[in-house]
Amino acid sequence: MRLRDLRLGPGAIVAAAFIGPGTVTTATVAGASYGYALIWALAFSVFAALVLQEMSARLGVVGGMGLGEAMRRRFAGTGRLFSAGLVIGAILIGNAAYETGNLLGGSLGLEALLGGSGQLWGVGLGAVAFALLWSGRYKWVERVLVGMVAVMGAVFLSTAIAMRPDALGLMRGLVPGALADRRAMLMALGLVGTTVVPYNLFLHASAVRERWSGAKDLAPARADTAVSVSLGGVISIAVLVTAAALPATLRVSSAGDMAQALEPLLGRWAGAFFACGLLAAGLSSAITAPLAAAYATCGVLGWDSDLRSTKARSVWIPVLLAGVVFALLAVRPIAAIIFAQAANGVLLPVVAGFLLFLANDSGLLGSWTNGRASNLLGGLAVLIAAVLGIRSLMLALSGL
Repeated sequence: MRLRDLRLGPGAIVAAAFIGPGTVTTATVAGASYGYALIWALAFSVFAALVLQEMSARLGVVGGMGLGEAMRRRFAGTGRLFSAGLVIGAILIGNAAYETGNLLGGSLGLEALLGGSGQLWGVGLGAVAFALLWSGRYKWVERVLVGMVAVMGAVFLSTAIAMRPDALGLMRGLVPGALADRRAMLMALGLVGTTVVPYNLFLHASAVRERWSGAKDLAPARADTAVSVSLGGVISIAVLVTAAALPATLRVSSAGDMAQALEPLLGRWAGAFFACGLLAAGLSSAITAPLAAAYATCGVLGWDSDLRSTKARSVWIPVLLAGVVFALLAVRPIAAIIFAQAANGVLLPVVAGFLLFLANDSGLLGSWTNGRASNLLGGLAVLIAAVLGIRSLMLALSGL
């Protein structure tokens, strides 16, 4: 496939989904606390995401079904009820809880740019997301999210370059280090966990069907996945690099802090520019969280996944409204977030393992099943998912 024929789409939606305020904040704290030492963790997370998202895209393009639909068809009886409950609990409730952070994160960017109330900006962003999803036009949603990824790429990459990072330090950061430091390892796992997320596997398999169908379209779908996920990883690394290049005397504990810290170093344009990136990260995730919840829930329950259908709207509207209400009240739904962390901790390795199983099903994918190398890499990705799952579960239980 020629580069000029590449058209970003569903893969860019996945990138837009995982580069949210949480990812930007985690990468910021990692860079400010450990310099370039944890770049390897983000590079590793891109590898794991590429392996799993390629399988997800292949399931949607060649198998012609979303991951939720596949789970419903393959499981029966108690297994089907368990999988449905797990998906609904982790993704529907979880995304509703995380939606607050998406809206408030995006509102930080608007607040830095225009002033005003962060809570009201959060409601405004919720209204934008609502209007776009209510239209039910997938192509519009896709184009907006591709645009958001382009904005984040331009903002975070140019800001990182302007900070003139240490090239040798960057190269050293690709070698796994700080392995003996427990806090650094927890941060490293956090960086991987913000990139390899279960709802993106549901989102991707459903989204590719809106554009492609059949094995003949697998090549452009794979190219879209490879370029988009890699670009998303590079953007996350750029945020970490920018934070690492800040003077040690500056205390930075959030993306909002970094926007302010850049002003005296690079001028007012830098702070405003970074705020634009934070706005794009918040808005893109505020759109994809309800979208993913709708695709996953409708798939596992056997409902029509058309965004304009009554059943699909009965999923994504409550997710979005929950985020808007909590953002307006400036309240973080702690109990729901703890539950979501615990459920995601269980769901991630289960979904990744199930995806690996489906990718070897010749009845579903014909000759496009995994090869030996794909299974080896997929098994490693599932192992990573299990480690992340255990960590998420332990963090959630410690928060009770």
